[in-house]
Parts: sequence; C-alpha cells; structure tokens
Amino acid sequence: MGSLSIWHWLIVLVIVVMVFGTKKLKNVGTDLGAAVKGFKDGVKDGGTAAPDAPAQQVTNTAKTDANTVDVEAKTKS
Repeated sequence: MGSLSIWHWLIVLVIVVMVFGTKKLKNVGTDLGAAVKGFKDGVKDGGTAAPDAPAQQVTNTAKTDANTVDVEAKTKS
C-alpha cells in the first residue's frame, strides 16, 4: 500500500485529462516550456552582467506633501 502502481497513475492521468481536457493541458505544457526557457536565458544573461556597475537610485521628482517626513533626515532627540 506504500507505493502507487502504474495502474494508479494511469487512472489519475485519465481523470486529469477528463477534468482539464487535452487542449488546456497542451497549453499548460507550452507555457511551462516557454517559462523554463525564459528562466534559463535570464540566468545566462544575468551571469554576463558587469558586477562593477553601480546600482541606479530612483529619486522622486514629484512635488511632495508638506506633512511628509523624510525618515532618513529626521534624528531622534
């Protein structure tokens, strides 16, 4: 009773195909393959980036509210 036999897996496969349909399962497989390929390309491209490049700081140039407090500038007294 500990392990599942091939018959158990075939029954599970038939139920999954009946519930989702072959077209939806095909789309899931295609999407999964594209995601894995994109992940591999991202990992490969991430390794070739220059590690000495400084991180860009995003600054807010929009007008801020007068009641906004800059946490870094405020000191505890």
